Amino acid sequence: MRRSILLTTLGLVATATLVGCSGSGDDDTGAQTEATTDEMTESTPSDDGPAGAADLMTADTSLGSVVVDKDGMTVYYFLKDTPGSGTSACTGDCLTAWPPVYAESEDVVADGVTGEVGTIETPDGEYQVTIDGRPVYLFAQDEAPGDVNGQGVNQVWYAVAPDGSQVGP
Repeated sequence: MRRSILLTTLGLVATATLVGCSGSGDDDTGAQTEATTDEMTESTPSDDGPAGAADLMTADTSLGSVVVDKDGMTVYYFLKDTPGSGTSACTGDCLTAWPPVYAESEDVVADGVTGEVGTIETPDGEYQVTIDGRPVYLFAQDEAPGDVNGQGVNQVWYAVAPDGSQVGP
């Protein structure tokens, strides 16, 4: 519940922040994107799901099968992250546009994800989910399950395939 409120708040803050962005400079947050929304073909779990429900799962989108969080939202890699480093390169304003995917503990439950799933500890003591040693994120401009609006943003943000590879170039 705390994460849902946090993600909703972050989404509202991100929307307000992104509206004012000019898109100039080397901004990798993807403030200006073209929508490529597609509905998921699988059902999406709700916050009221059973205890022990998966933190990550897969869903079919316009990009094909991708990894999604427990709410059905697409998860993304940031190419500036170094796999296995134990840290995230997305900091400051980046985290407003690209909130981390959090887990309740170090033990992440992943259904259908064959990449190696783990966590890193964030500076604020949260557990950020990793796949194949790379932190994963949501995109604040994805509004509904199955949205893939973050795909290819600034050529550094890509959806994650179930095997842990990035979707696309």
